[in-house]
Amino acid sequence: MIVVRALLAVAALAVATPALAQSWPPPAGVDPHRYQADQHRQEMQRLRARADQREAFAHQLQLETRLNRLELEAARQPEPVQPPAGRRLRSPEEERALREAAAERRRATTADVTQIDAWLDRSPR
Repeated sequence: MIVVRALLAVAALAVATPALAQSWPPPAGVDPHRYQADQHRQEMQRLRARADQREAFAHQLQLETRLNRLELEAARQPEPVQPPAGRRLRSPEEERALREAAAERRRATTADVTQIDAWLDRSPR
């Protein structure tokens, strides 16, 4: 609805601006160079006015687009909340094997680190 109104407003303004007819030669008693400069100035003003109208229309369309997008996002159904997945239950044997593997990894890491520390702490020759 708003877009239609804006298009009608732009169309009415485009029709309302008269097309400047190039009339040559200038009326008697008028400097031809000044007359031509005035015509160019008027044409530039007309073109600037049309550019301003287009810019205002584009800005209005951007605002309407943003408003429509916000309305659509507000009307959208929220995503259903998924409950967090529970941890898989393991048998006592699996738990013990995992604990022993972790302990072995820690022991190997500790042995490697103490070996490196001993090498770093050695006395210089």
